[in-house]
Amino acid sequence: MAARAARTILAFFMIVSGFTAGVLATAGTAHADGCYTWSRTLSEGSSGADVTQLQIRLGGYPGYGSVLAVDGRFGPATTAALKRFQSAYGLTADGIAGAATYSKLYALQDDDCTPVHFSYGELNDCNTTWSGGAVDAATAKANALRTMWKLEALRHALGDQPITVTSGFRSRACNDAVGGASDSRHLYGDAADLGAGPHSLCTLARQARNHGFNGILGPGYPGHDDHTHLDHRGSRFWSAPACGV
Repeated sequence: MAARAARTILAFFMIVSGFTAGVLATAGTAHADGCYTWSRTLSEGSSGADVTQLQIRLGGYPGYGSVLAVDGRFGPATTAALKRFQSAYGLTADGIAGAATYSKLYALQDDDCTPVHFSYGELNDCNTTWSGGAVDAATAKANALRTMWKLEALRHALGDQPITVTSGFRSRACNDAVGGASDSRHLYGDAADLGAGPHSLCTLARQARNHGFNGILGPGYPGHDDHTHLDHRGSRFWSAPACGV
């Protein structure tokens, strides 16, 4: 918590410094973040690993029914996603990733690169090694990280109230034990089941359409009346008939 508070204070300082020193068009003074540090301004036409890191964090802002590619190439879709992110947090929506954008991202992430309101433990109700699924452990864990950033966007859009994750990654053994489908996306680490809380299951299913999930299953779909399921399957399949989804 102390590290998170320190990053939040530093983020505020960087934003203020940017306005007073006129450096918002650049990445600003070098800053060592516990997770990842951007060292240059990014905009349409940029490419590289730093663009990939940005895209992971913008994954929840692709627009209705869309999915943002994580390919290291800053194209029009990344520009649009960045503008939505900037607008969501009260920043100038110019589609350029500079000091103000990075400051907000630093404040939103913990030292292990997870967003502040979610953790790897929440997205893994099976084992700590992320092994035994349909993909290798590193891929499953990377998929879970992308899911968490989409959930962070969903959470923010719904007023920053808590979202309860009831199931995440499963090995084949864990999936069989709970009666999961043989081709469940939980085996890939890119699925999350959400329980009702401050928001109804239908509210979660409807809002998720804006945050990069190809798979949305909820009330009215067989076996999903007690949770809303979100995933990154290869093509869109939304079915929550009781919610109009």
